[in-house]
Amino acid sequence: MKAVVMTTAGEPEVLQWQDVSEPQIEQPNQVLIQLKAAGINPIDTKIRSRGTFYPDQMPAILGCDGAGIVKAVGSEVKNFKPGDEVYFCGGGLGKQGTGNYAELAVVAEHFLATKPKSLSFAEAAAAPLVLITAWEALYDRARLEAGQKVLIHAGAGGVGHVAIQLAKLKGAEVYTTVSSPDKARLVRQLGADEPILYQQTNFVETVLKLTNGTGVDIAFDTVGGQTFFDTVNAVKVYGDLVTILEPNYSLGTLKVARNRNLRISLELMLTPMLSGLIEAQQHQAEILQQCATWIDQEKLKIHLHQTFPLQEAAKAHKMLENGSITGKIALII
Repeated sequence: MKAVVMTTAGEPEVLQWQDVSEPQIEQPNQVLIQLKAAGINPIDTKIRSRGTFYPDQMPAILGCDGAGIVKAVGSEVKNFKPGDEVYFCGGGLGKQGTGNYAELAVVAEHFLATKPKSLSFAEAAAAPLVLITAWEALYDRARLEAGQKVLIHAGAGGVGHVAIQLAKLKGAEVYTTVSSPDKARLVRQLGADEPILYQQTNFVETVLKLTNGTGVDIAFDTVGGQTFFDTVNAVKVYGDLVTILEPNYSLGTLKVARNRNLRISLELMLTPMLSGLIEAQQHQAEILQQCATWIDQEKLKIHLHQTFPLQEAAKAHKMLENGSITGKIALII
C-alpha cells in the first residue's frame, strides 16, 4: 500500500511517500480499515520534528485521527462489520503497525465509533482528537455545569472551536479569545457569547468586567506559555483552570492560583493510548459516538479549513506550523 512515512525526525521533508507492507489483523479484537481521510494535529508536527514516542521502531507512519470503511474484522469484533463507516483516534505515535497517513490501518475495536452520517470522511477524520480533548477538559476535568461562565482560549482553533460548542451544549456562557474580527465572527456563529480580541484588549480585564470582577468558573487554556499564568487572574476563587500544555514555571508561579484555591487540571488525551488503558480508550470511543449523534442532529459542527492529498502531507504540516488557520486540516486518501 501507499503511505507517508517519517524516516527520521526533522523538517516536513522527512515525510516521504512510499510503498509499505499492508497491515494485517493479528488480534481477534482488531479491525482492518480502508482509510479515506486522516486528520492532522499539532501532535503530528511535534512528533515529526522531535521524534516519536517509540524511537526504536522507526520508520513510522504518523496520524492519530482517521476515518474510513471497515474492510475486515477479527473473530471477536462485535460492533462493526465490513462496509461500516467509522472514525477514531488511535495509533500514529510511532508504534510499528499503526498510523493513518496511509491507505489502510489496523485498529482495535474499542477505539472505533460510527462516523457521523452528515460529515464527509475528511470532516470526520478532522474531528476525533479535538472532540475528545475538549470533552475531557470541560466535562471530565472541570466538571462543567449549566449556567457556569467559561473562558476558552483560541476559540477559532482546532480544539477551541469544538470546546465552544460543547460548553454551549451544557448551557454555559462562553467567552473566547481570538486574534481577528474574522475569527470573532466564526466563534459567534459557533455560539460564543463574547469574543475577546486579545491583541487589542487585555483578556483578563475584559473577563473581570464581564463577570463583575469575580472571574469565570472555568478557564480552558489551549495556548500555554505566559497565557496559562495570566489566565489564573481571570478565574474566580474555587474555580477551575484546565490546560492541554505543560506549564513552563520559568514564566510564572501558581501563588495566585493557590491563594484562590483553584483546581488546576492537566489534559492529555493521548494518555490512554500511551499507557494502554483499555477502559479509558473505550470512554473516548463513547465520546465520539455521542458527538456523532450531536453532529447528525446539527448541534455540533466541525470546521475544516483545508484538505490536501495524502502525498502532500509535508505541505499540510507546513501550513499548520505557520499558524493562523481556523479549525482543522485533513488529508484525503
